Amino acid sequence: MREVIDAFYRERSIVNHQIASYNDFLERRLQDIVSSTRIGEGEGLERGYIHPEIEGYKVKLGKIKVGRPTVKEATGEEHPITPMEARLRDLTYEAPVSVEFIPVIDGEVQEDLLEEVKIGSLPIMIKSKKCNISREMLEEEAGRKLSDEEYEKKLIELQEDPLDPGGYFIINGTERVLITLEDLASNRVLTEKTNRYGYEVETAQVFSQREGFRSLIVVEKRKDGMLMTTLPNVASQIPLIIILKALGLDNNSIFNNMASYPETEVFILANIEACEDEYEVITEEDAIDFIGKKIAGGQAKEYRRERVNELLDRTILPHLGNEQKDRIRKGIFLARMGEAVLELALGYRREDDKDHYANKRLKLAGDLMEDLFRVAFVALCKDLKYQLERLYARGKSKEELKIKPYVRHDVFDQRIHHAMATGNWVGGRTGVSQLLDRTSNLSTISHLRRITSPL
Repeated sequence: MREVIDAFYRERSIVNHQIASYNDFLERRLQDIVSSTRIGEGEGLERGYIHPEIEGYKVKLGKIKVGRPTVKEATGEEHPITPMEARLRDLTYEAPVSVEFIPVIDGEVQEDLLEEVKIGSLPIMIKSKKCNISREMLEEEAGRKLSDEEYEKKLIELQEDPLDPGGYFIINGTERVLITLEDLASNRVLTEKTNRYGYEVETAQVFSQREGFRSLIVVEKRKDGMLMTTLPNVASQIPLIIILKALGLDNNSIFNNMASYPETEVFILANIEACEDEYEVITEEDAIDFIGKKIAGGQAKEYRRERVNELLDRTILPHLGNEQKDRIRKGIFLARMGEAVLELALGYRREDDKDHYANKRLKLAGDLMEDLFRVAFVALCKDLKYQLERLYARGKSKEELKIKPYVRHDVFDQRIHHAMATGNWVGGRTGVSQLLDRTSNLSTISHLRRITSPL
């Protein structure tokens, strides 16, 4: 057994999960965030573009590049920096990040006006692929593969401990670690029974997540057998059947997707009847009107419709898509949630165990950095959009709008540095980044592998 464990740790570091997650963030997720960013007002805007309010003008977001960790001296010269230099000089171990901005004028992509602009700096994890002391970087410099002895010797030359596992960051000279976060799995339906109003209520809930946006949807069965839905940003509950009708399902589709046992059929038919008799909702139009009055009562009809469309396409189950064509899929998903609630109430299924590891997910360094980068990048793009609109309003022509001078690094850097230095993360979480405990080797390893559970 000892030989197996030794062989495993010869191949992988003890903090391999953190390093692998951060490498995935650098290689794949950064580009995904840039390609899916959509800045601008209005419906149906294309992803991967900034849409300023300038007729016939938008900016395409191209490839993103992360350089090697460098430091800029007072003289203005830049040179690569090692982690030890960052520690001794109280610097942040970070690499410059640049993005391609391509203006699109009247539908024509202006490749000749392409600008690769530095948007700011990103803290680099020690021993990750972009780190100056990682094996890949040192082998690239040497132009050949390094043996274990040679790599160890190189690390000692750079004043690094060959046994240090890496997996942490250096911010203003202090070593900081991102604590892994335990979270409920998103996009999974979890059923449970809760005691409310003095009797048992059966519920099914799902945390639907897409690109950092998360929305909680709960379906529950009332005492009288009515299935009610709780939606984000909607004050009161809405009957499930009405939402299904608004999403484009007719009575037959609702029945076929929810009925699994003869006993459940009675409940479904009673729910459909109650919506038609009590709420007078028969068609898709009636359902949209009903929801419109709930979320924007007393407003103009057009505005109410707009709000309902936004609720159905953007807020409800965003992981299934946010186009009008995705509504049927969302309807079927919600109908299956209703089916799960009825089966739980009639004893055909057991409650889901929230504490079971199948229903948990861990947010590693890469996931946490992804959330932080998305917020910082969107803020930078919004600022750039504002600057371009201001320039255009002052009389500059579309061809004269230069991007490079108006990209403000501080908008991006300040958000990332503040979160990394204080541990106050986006979404209101605190204590995400902590000072690495160097009391002993064991306390360091323990801190790098620690998991916090806010549940």
